[in-house]
Amino acid sequence: MKKILLGIFVCISVSCLAQDPEFTQFYANPLYLNPAFAGSARCPRLSLNYRNQWPSIQGTFVTYSASYDQHIDAIGGGLGLLVLNDQQGQGTLTTTNISAIYSYQLTVTREFSIMMGFQGTYVQNSVDWSKLTFGDQIDPRYGFIYNTREIQPSTNKSLVDFSAGILAYSNVIYGGVAVNHITQPDEAFYTRVASPLPMKITGHIGAMLPLEDSRDGSYLSPNILYQQQQDFRQLNIGMYLAKSPLVGGLWYRTDNRTGDAIIILIGLQQGVFKFGYSYDVTVSKLASVSGGSHELSMGMQFTCHPKRKRFRPVKCPTF
Repeated sequence: MKKILLGIFVCISVSCLAQDPEFTQFYANPLYLNPAFAGSARCPRLSLNYRNQWPSIQGTFVTYSASYDQHIDAIGGGLGLLVLNDQQGQGTLTTTNISAIYSYQLTVTREFSIMMGFQGTYVQNSVDWSKLTFGDQIDPRYGFIYNTREIQPSTNKSLVDFSAGILAYSNVIYGGVAVNHITQPDEAFYTRVASPLPMKITGHIGAMLPLEDSRDGSYLSPNILYQQQQDFRQLNIGMYLAKSPLVGGLWYRTDNRTGDAIIILIGLQQGVFKFGYSYDVTVSKLASVSGGSHELSMGMQFTCHPKRKRFRPVKCPTF
C-alpha cells in the first residue's frame, strides 16, 4: 500500500499539482523569496539553507539552497546566484534550479528606495523510474512481483523559467511583491500531456521597530507573508524579537483557510556569521503523522569598504 501511495503521490506531483518548495526562514533565503533582494545588503552575502518537511513520513520533501549576492556600483544594482535542489519521495522526483539574478536600485528620496529584480532560471527535473510502482505489477496474493508494461518516457526534463520582483523600503517599513514562473513553462515528461508550472505570486511586508533605550541594535519586527500558486494559498503572520546576539521568532501559518503550523525560531548572529533553526509544529490533520518540519540556515554577511556613491541597504530581519 505504501508503494502504491508513493506512486500516486509522485504522478500527481509530476503532472498537474506542482507546488514550489517553501522555506520557513524566508528572510534567511532572500533571493528565493524575491529576486529584488539581490544586492540589498550592499556587501557580499552568502546564504545556505536546509529543510526537511514531514520527516516522519519517510522520504517526502528535502530541500537544499545556496545563494550569493552583492551590490556592484558599476552596473547600478546587485547580482545574485541561487542554486536549489529539491527531492521528493527519497529522490523519486528531483528538481535542480540554477538562477542568475540582477536587481536595479532606484533612490526616490533620502528616506525611500525601490529595488527591481529580474531572474532567469535553468530547471532540471528528473524521475527515478526504478522507484515507481504501477497497478499491473501487483499479484492479488504475492504483491509486487510482475514487471510493468508502462512505457518509460524520458526521465529528464529541462526548461527555462523567468521571475521578477519589486521591493520598496524606508528606514522602518519594507515590503515587496515577487512573481515566479511568469511564462509558466511546461514540466510534462510525456510530450502528449501538457503540465504548465503554475505562476506563483508572493507578497511580503514588515517593519523594524527599535526597542527603547536600545544601544545594541535590538528590535521588534512584525511581518506578514502571503503566497498564491494556482489554487494553493498561504498566509504567514508572525513576529521577530532580536536582542544581540540572539533572535527569536513566533509564527502562525494557514493554508487555504485552515491552520497549518505554528513556527518557533531561534537564531544567533555574531560578527559576519548567523545561524538559525526553526521547527514547524503541525496543527493540521497531518499533526499525528508528519513529525513537523525542521529547517536550518547559515549565512555570512561580509563587510566591505564604503563607496563614494550613496547606498542604503534594506533594514529587515535576517531569518
